[in-house]
Amino acid sequence: MKNTSKLVVLLLVVFAFSVLVSGCSAFGGSQNVGVLDVNRVMAESPKVKGFQDQLNVKGKELSDNLEKDKAALSAADFQKRQETAYGEFVKIKQDLENQIDAAIKQTLEQIAADKKLSIILYKNGVAQGGTDITDEVIKRMQ
Repeated sequence: MKNTSKLVVLLLVVFAFSVLVSGCSAFGGSQNVGVLDVNRVMAESPKVKGFQDQLNVKGKELSDNLEKDKAALSAADFQKRQETAYGEFVKIKQDLENQIDAAIKQTLEQIAADKKLSIILYKNGVAQGGTDITDEVIKRMQ
């Protein structure tokens, strides 16, 4: 799951950078800044936990099916089935990561509009200031 978290954080950093760059050019004067603790969202959001649970269930299912058929397969066939199962797992993982990213992005867009925030930064990069929106993101990602 750490790779999932890292990918989501990376995608969110890219999103925040694009918001920052577009926000700086679009708004001249004072700006309202939101701050998000992505690690808390990944750890506490029910929606993210649901996606992680789905991935764990599918991984176990693929592994169990592979182990069940292992005795009936030659080493080469088992290797092929193992590679196929891994490829399927990676595809499912990527799909779920994309769903997590989309859900966070949609939630951030809604909160930014509601709170009239022109920029949302990640908490680990902010020493001081900004409006912490982490709790609201977690609440809305039910």
